[in-house]
Formats: sequence, C-alpha cells, structure tokens
Amino acid sequence: MTTAAADSTPHNPFAKRQSHRERNELVTRWLLRLGTYAVLAAAAAIFAHIFIKGAPIVLSSKAPFINTAFLTKLPETLHIIEDKQGKLYETDPKGSDVIKQQLGNNFRQEKTISYSGGGILGPIIGTTLLVIVCMVVALFLGIATAIYLNEYASHGRFIELVRLAILNLAGVPSVVFGLFGLSVFVLGAPRFVSEPLERSLLVIPLGFTNLSFEGWDTSVLAGGFTLAFVILPVVITACEECLKAVPQGFRETSLALGATKWQTIRKCVLPFALPGILTSSILGIARAAGETAPIMFTAALAFKDKLPWQGESGLMGTLTQSVQALPYHIYTLAARIPQNEYSERAQYGSVFVFLVLVMSLAAASILLRRKLRAKYKW
Repeated sequence: MTTAAADSTPHNPFAKRQSHRERNELVTRWLLRLGTYAVLAAAAAIFAHIFIKGAPIVLSSKAPFINTAFLTKLPETLHIIEDKQGKLYETDPKGSDVIKQQLGNNFRQEKTISYSGGGILGPIIGTTLLVIVCMVVALFLGIATAIYLNEYASHGRFIELVRLAILNLAGVPSVVFGLFGLSVFVLGAPRFVSEPLERSLLVIPLGFTNLSFEGWDTSVLAGGFTLAFVILPVVITACEECLKAVPQGFRETSLALGATKWQTIRKCVLPFALPGILTSSILGIARAAGETAPIMFTAALAFKDKLPWQGESGLMGTLTQSVQALPYHIYTLAARIPQNEYSERAQYGSVFVFLVLVMSLAAASILLRRKLRAKYKW
C-alpha cells in the first residue's frame, strides 16, 4: 500500500536536476544568512545586557520616570556608612559627617568609592562640547576637501595619491591621533599671548601682542580638533561618494544656462548630495563621541568639581578648559576603580546614557535623510 502511494506521486519529467554549482550557491547563501543572524544576535545580546544593567539606574518607576539626580549632578565620591546593626547609608561627602554624628556610638565603619556617587552631568556637558567643536571642524574641512577632489581637481597621479592617503588615514589607530593631537594642538598650536611661555616653539612679535606656538594645553579646543581629524577620512570619503552620485547632467545644464562653477555646485549639486553627506557625517560624529584615546591626551579629566564655564575664565573661556567626557568617565570607572556593586552601578548607568545618546544621533540622521530625500528628488 505504501508502494502504491509512492507510485501515485506526480513526477515532472521536465524538472531540472540541481547542479553542483546550484547546491554550492544554496549553501553559501545560508552561511551568509547565518552569519548575519549571528551578528544581529550578538548586537541584541549587548544591548539587552546594557539595558538590563543600566536602565534601572537611569529610569524610575515614579514620575517623571527618570532619575534626574543621575543626569543633573556632577560625579562625586560615594560614601557608604554602616551602623552596628548592618544597615548601610549611601551619601555624598557633605552628608557623611552628618550621618556619622547622628549615629554616634552606633557607627561601625565607612567606605569611600571614587566617582561612583552623584551623577554624570559633567561628562555629558564635556562630551557635548567636544562633539560640537569636532562637528564644526570636520564638516567644514571634510565637505570642502570632497568638493575640491570631486569638482575641481583634475584626475591624475597626485590626486590618486591624495585619495590613497585619505583611505590609509582611516586605518590609523585612534591612540596615534591622540599623540598627534598632544604634539600639535596641546603643545604646538598658535595662540595670541602677551608673554610667551618658555616651551614655545616659535614666537612672532606683532607689536600689540605675540603669536606664540605654545599650544592650547589640554582643552575642549585641542580635544575637538583631534576628534575632527579622527573622523575626517570617513567624512571626506562619504561626502565624495555622495557628490559622485549626483547626475552629471545637473552640472552640464547649469553651466549651459550661464551659471559659474561655484553656483552650479552650491545650487545644483550640494542640495541633492546633502542627505547622504549629513547622514554619513552624523554617524561619523557618533563614532567620534565614543573615542577615548584621543581625548585622554588632549582634553579629558578623570574628575572635575565644576562645569567648564564655572571656572575663573567664565563662559568665554569654556573652550580652553579641560573637561570630563563620557567615554573617559566609563573607562575610569571600569579600569581604575576597584570593581564592586556601587562602581558597577555608576558604570552601567553611564554606558546606558551614552548608548541612548549615540542611538539618538543615528535616529536623527535617518529622519533627516528621509526629510531631505523627500524634498530633493530626481
């Protein structure tokens, strides 16, 4: 009966047998698909781990459902006070003496954990300032370079060498950029001063002042410029590809109507390349915000009890101040502080906030690209 059922199965005499090449193609397709799923699973596991560990630190079950103290306070040393009954009290340096006085003879011991108390307002402000300076410098230099290479430069061996140098620059480790920023921007950049320092590399008298190549010291300017050079190769390459994607007919039509070269680029090329330029630039800036090695040499401090504009120089000297930054703050908590439940709590809370900021930048780039693509179509 089984044989009869098998014989009754329709057979297509014209069906083509699967060749060895087709079987290899099927296996390759599934291997690539499994590799993609493995990457997605790893990313999902990382995000889930950070969310499970960090969300309870930043989010709250009560309105406004956000731990505002964690986002609005500067980092502090956390004091853990234990009484003789084993009860623990968490407080800041100012509240430590008050609690010990209240406990009196009931006080047993006190433990301090650096950078694990307060919040992360200082690192957030410092990262924002560094990203703003980086964005201004990288976008100006990157877009200008891409326009020159794609629209003005004549094709030749020299231009090809320039493009090769830009691509090679993208593979340089970030710690090398940190050393570059230390030597160029921290110790050798020009500034106007009345009295040059002894370590100045060159002093040019200008009568009313001096142009001294003595550097900007560790500051937001030095860190922002260094980060700009970190992402500059990515910005230049992405911008140039976006410019190449604009049809050549747009340029020819504009020139035929009597427009100049720059008018053609500004009115007929840049608007249509802008969605891709902004998307790639924002993603590059999101990468720069996560760099630790460059700002370690040029801008970041492990601890600072004031915001950048609260120093003696005031608001005008904000860019000349050293700052805290989220990547360096996370590195300090993870590598320089003995690991315990309190330092881990501050560490994962900082990572969660930083991940949200980076994802917000990525989401903003996608929304901006869609809006601009809907406006400029061809």
